[in-house]
Amino acid sequence: MLWFSRINSLALALCFVVIVVGAYVRLSDAGLGCPDWPGCYGHLAVPEAPHELAHVEEHFPGQTVVPHKAWKEMIHRYLATTLGTLITALAVMSLFLRRQGVPKLLPWLLFGTVLMQGALGAFTVLWKVNPLTVSGHLLTGLLTLALLLWLRLAVAFAKPAAAPAQADRELRNERHAWSALQEKGSAVLAAVTPRGMRRFATFALVLVVVQIFLGGWTSSNYAALACPDFPTCHGKFLPETDVQEAFTLWRGLGQNYEGGVLDNRARVTIHFFHRVGALAVTVTLLVLGAWLLLQKHTLWRRLGAAVVTALVLQVAIGIGVVKMQFPLWLADMHNAGAAILLMTLVTLNFFVRRAEQQ
Repeated sequence: MLWFSRINSLALALCFVVIVVGAYVRLSDAGLGCPDWPGCYGHLAVPEAPHELAHVEEHFPGQTVVPHKAWKEMIHRYLATTLGTLITALAVMSLFLRRQGVPKLLPWLLFGTVLMQGALGAFTVLWKVNPLTVSGHLLTGLLTLALLLWLRLAVAFAKPAAAPAQADRELRNERHAWSALQEKGSAVLAAVTPRGMRRFATFALVLVVVQIFLGGWTSSNYAALACPDFPTCHGKFLPETDVQEAFTLWRGLGQNYEGGVLDNRARVTIHFFHRVGALAVTVTLLVLGAWLLLQKHTLWRRLGAAVVTALVLQVAIGIGVVKMQFPLWLADMHNAGAAILLMTLVTLNFFVRRAEQQ
């Protein structure tokens, strides 16, 4: 059980790193650094030797290896493969640890999610960074992060079955230590859920997921700089928009989407809707955070402080990205901030449901 928790924690941390690195690859226009999948120009590493470059010229005519872009893409793939291996290990281990409080379905749902994530990663490359697959790849990566966090919390606050009479001393000692951990956290979990908290927390989580999709759609359509000023957009609070063109999800295959294919009006529309979504998220989470801060129980006040802090951080980064004209490092931190905000709301939803079960 201890090793399951350690692997779960490692996978959770690595998933966060994979999301940040993946955003960096996309934002630095290195998503097509390797035009094939899962290798790079037919190799497991970036081809740089003369005979490897000759292979590239033969099998990838008209394409040139750009090492710094290719290495960014391959490092991301190495990290993602390692993450997939850890999640596979969790799924297999869960078969032997169900009596100790490990959920039955969640590890295998994670396994299916990481397979989907790998498939979307492949399609992202093979379909020339199609915005729909790029956005789907981002959402699935964040879903993986959320599920890993939920699993970690579920295991930490599980109630393992009593040890069998024939259990050896080591197993009894492990169970005793685990029971002590549960007792330590019981005061936190005994909190009474404020009325309506579950619905509010769920709504806030769904709203943040929608906003993350809008952010991914903005990035994948290269619309981050479509509105260079703030809070207005080209000097207007209501710029001219083209919703149909901006939100046509599928535009077919056969074209390279790197750099974007939309006109400026459509990109302005996407950026504007992302700002509207940001406003809705800000108002909702400020109200949610304030409500939590007014509760008597320490758990809710701490979660309220976490929600407000994560929100303020993300809003400040978002404004900074526009004001500073899209510096790469800050744009990448915007993705990290989205992940932190999502994790905060997932944690809130976990404890709301947990408290209802007490």
